[in-house]
Amino acid sequence: MIDLRPHSEGVLLPVKASPAARQNGIQGAHAGHLKVAVTAAPEKGKANKALAEVLAKQLGLRKSDVQLMQGETASQKQFLIRGLSVEELQAKLQPLLGENEPG
Repeated sequence: MIDLRPHSEGVLLPVKASPAARQNGIQGAHAGHLKVAVTAAPEKGKANKALAEVLAKQLGLRKSDVQLMQGETASQKQFLIRGLSVEELQAKLQPLLGENEPG
């Protein structure tokens, strides 16, 4: 299960980044984090930008609704997902993670 935390503007989503991967996409949950792979290299913010784009696309959000809050140079990051509650974000993540029931 992913450790989602409420924020005044939405939800904080912990992400485990896998830069320089073969393809972009969500790879599941790992130690409370959403594991996201991107093809971009981890240099000059390219991977962070790609992570935000993958999250926005996979969650059906605008790019402006996804913002990196922590972990600019670390593999473990915190993204702010604007305009959603914890429950709404969980509902969007379930089909991406193959989870049948909220948990």
